[in-house]
Amino acid sequence: MFKITHKDKFTNARTGILETAHGAIETPVFMPVGTQATVKALSNEEVKYCKASVILGNTYHLYLRPGMEIIKNAGGLHKFMSWDRAILTDSGGFQVFSLATLMKVKEEGVEFNSHVDGSRHFLTPEKVIQLQCELGSDIMMPLDECLHYPSTKDKAEQSLALTNRWAKRAKEEFEKNGQGTKMLFGIAQGSTYPDLRKRAAEELVEMDFDGYSIGGLSVGEPRELMYEMMENAVRYLPQDRPRYTMGVGMPHDFFNAIEIGVDMFDCVVPTRNARNGAAYTNEGRLIIRNGEYSKDLRPLSESCDCVVCKNYSRSYIRHLFNTEEILGLRLTSLHNVYFYVNLLDRIREAIREDRFLELKKEFKGRVF
Repeated sequence: MFKITHKDKFTNARTGILETAHGAIETPVFMPVGTQATVKALSNEEVKYCKASVILGNTYHLYLRPGMEIIKNAGGLHKFMSWDRAILTDSGGFQVFSLATLMKVKEEGVEFNSHVDGSRHFLTPEKVIQLQCELGSDIMMPLDECLHYPSTKDKAEQSLALTNRWAKRAKEEFEKNGQGTKMLFGIAQGSTYPDLRKRAAEELVEMDFDGYSIGGLSVGEPRELMYEMMENAVRYLPQDRPRYTMGVGMPHDFFNAIEIGVDMFDCVVPTRNARNGAAYTNEGRLIIRNGEYSKDLRPLSESCDCVVCKNYSRSYIRHLFNTEEILGLRLTSLHNVYFYVNLLDRIREAIREDRFLELKKEFKGRVF
């Protein structure tokens, strides 16, 4: 289901095509986050306008609201949200550990209280796969334990062992369901310890997943350490499978991770920060609420050809934010998602032409 189409001559960057039941995904790719069956503030038509080929959903959130019965009644997640392209669903493990209360980790799974209404739930590796099968996800993630930073090595080792035992159970459940065109990725944990990252990757490769995710990064560790751990995982992953770094998504991160050999990314940054007035451009980040833009009739970016930059000025968008008009955060969200998806388009083109490092150099020094 994954084919490498070009390898950069000077780095480990590569382009590829990942085939899914809902269309092909060209990699490297940025996947907009649609946690609750929506990319916040945007319609599906707008997300498609940005050329997104795949979005994320979150099993934890969708399981709690609206609930599986409602989604099954609609014919699965694609039909429920009227999205006919690929969907990757996170297991919800990160949300269980960050949002839920009275959480207990056991060998069997995780017991927790919902952050929505306090109701008690128990998720096992098997149930998480069953839920994603009911959602109809194209790419699924197994239940994993994501540690905070910093973590002791003993704790990281115990957590890694548990995560990999859960991964084995998830794989067995996935195979039992005979998913055919669906895919299951393993998640390599290991905190900030190189030998544990190596062990996590090697054990998952033995289980033979359709792709491999690098988890437990961008949780507060220094950026250079994040890249080091990324590299310590990637070097032990097979060349012929997609590699996905979870939750990492500042523009400079893309260049550094792709140079290492990563293929897939997701992050809430473009939409979350847009709602607070941050716009990402080829020239760097600008905070549109700032007074310096009150009379600025230029677009958010003069080098961007998105519908927002073609039609609206910084002055106008700043006015919308200052008057708390919803259109302001919608326009900024649309621009940011367009910028992110199309930045990855440009990176793919640069890799194909063996000028990836040139493009990376263009962005060096820009403040995001």
